[in-house]
Amino acid sequence: MKFSMNENGFTGHLPFGELHVSTNEEYGFRPYQLLVSSLAICSAGIIRKVLDKQRMPAEDIEVEVKEIVRVAEEADRVSKVHLHFRIKGDINEAKMPRVMELTRKNCSMVRSVEETIDIVETYELI
Repeated sequence: MKFSMNENGFTGHLPFGELHVSTNEEYGFRPYQLLVSSLAICSAGIIRKVLDKQRMPAEDIEVEVKEIVRVAEEADRVSKVHLHFRIKGDINEAKMPRVMELTRKNCSMVRSVEETIDIVETYELI
């Protein structure tokens, strides 16, 4: 992975293409958006794997970021993210607390920031 400076930010040169990152969202993804996206997609991917292993494959998983709290006095750092998962499939609701526990335990992105960012995870089965 390599990032090069450009006129309005940086361009990441990645295996699947270029990623434009800027503090101005007119020119690319903002860094905090990438952070939150990493948390959301890592968690959703782990939910998918756990459900597959428990023989309850999801037909679809949507992730909604319901809340992002940033602390202006601390360089606008992200202090809280609320992720809400909408899971479609033949899922046994009684097993969902364990699915969510395993997801939190095995998501590398959540584990990387759990000491500094309050990650709230909720779900609904549809």
